[in-house]
Amino acid sequence: MQFSPLSVVRHRVAVGVPLPFNVRNADGTLLLARQQVIGDEQQLQALFDRGTLVDIAELRAAGLAADSGPMPQVASAPRQALPGLWREGMDRLGEALVNAGADGFLARLDEAAAPLSELVQRDPDLAIFNVLQHEAGEKARLGANLAMRAAVVCHLVAQRLGWGERDALKVMKAALTMNASMFELQGTLATQVEPVSPEQRAAIEAHPEFSVRMLELSGVTDPDWLRAVAQHHEREDGSGYPQGSTAAGEMARLMRRAEEYTAKLSGRDGRNAMAADAAARLMFTQEPGHPMVAALVKEFGAYPPGCFVKLASGELAVAVRRGPTVVTPVVAVLVDARGATLPHPVRRDTAQPKYAVREVLPAERAKGLLNMDLLSLID
Repeated sequence: MQFSPLSVVRHRVAVGVPLPFNVRNADGTLLLARQQVIGDEQQLQALFDRGTLVDIAELRAAGLAADSGPMPQVASAPRQALPGLWREGMDRLGEALVNAGADGFLARLDEAAAPLSELVQRDPDLAIFNVLQHEAGEKARLGANLAMRAAVVCHLVAQRLGWGERDALKVMKAALTMNASMFELQGTLATQVEPVSPEQRAAIEAHPEFSVRMLELSGVTDPDWLRAVAQHHEREDGSGYPQGSTAAGEMARLMRRAEEYTAKLSGRDGRNAMAADAAARLMFTQEPGHPMVAALVKEFGAYPPGCFVKLASGELAVAVRRGPTVVTPVVAVLVDARGATLPHPVRRDTAQPKYAVREVLPAERAKGLLNMDLLSLID
């Protein structure tokens, strides 16, 4: 079965009206049967708060899938349509995040996060591509987009670690909101060349607790979600903040490492983005043998999708899919060995010595060359 959060189709349920489908607990077990009636608004809100689910097949059978948002489209969409769904999903989620704390924020977040989770599961390589290539934007939108990239990393690594679908979605939503109180400050800091001021430092160190407060005011009641946001800058040795705790939970630990990894991949004024292979090596050398770091490095590989590379053939290419090993991605050639831009990307297997990856090139070299609608057709 494939499930959609009830919140995505909340417009299909109402107090005093028979349910048009079964409602299930977060583990998939039946909670309310079709045709049962919800007694009051408190009961209805409780269903949304506890993360209840609806079987997507039931939505389609009842003819309710067409206007229930992008979620039901993901599983059946042709491959060439996925880049467009990613753009739509990221824009929708970014719009929700920059309005964190506004009325209806939690509902908009749920509605936008669910299809993004489906997209990550449908095509993990495309998800990684978007982590590396998604544009950051301006001011508050920059902070929101950094959160989206870290959230996708969390979802992917959680799956590799063997976390269930529910926990993977939960850590993704926690990562999306971990910096809700400082999105605009992140945008300012990204373009600021002078040192961080004392006032800015105080805001940075207080943001986990302020973000928790914003989420509580928005209606978030999940203790795991709130705890993870509060602890996502704590470290096992007690050197983190805001409490200097050594007992951060698993979700918070994964969120911190995902944020550190994506920060390395992100350029800012006065600092170039780190190459993907260098970022992976640095993460590994800083915490050799740590299971979360090992899972992250294995998930992304040395040359993850979205990484711009030079091949032994002299051609310039972008990785589009992970290969049989972490150093042999499937790539699409964009520029031939003579320096001519190709009208259509050409697939290369880097496991062949003549097409082996020789070096990672700065992301700026690929500007204007990437066409995801064409790249998505490369197997």
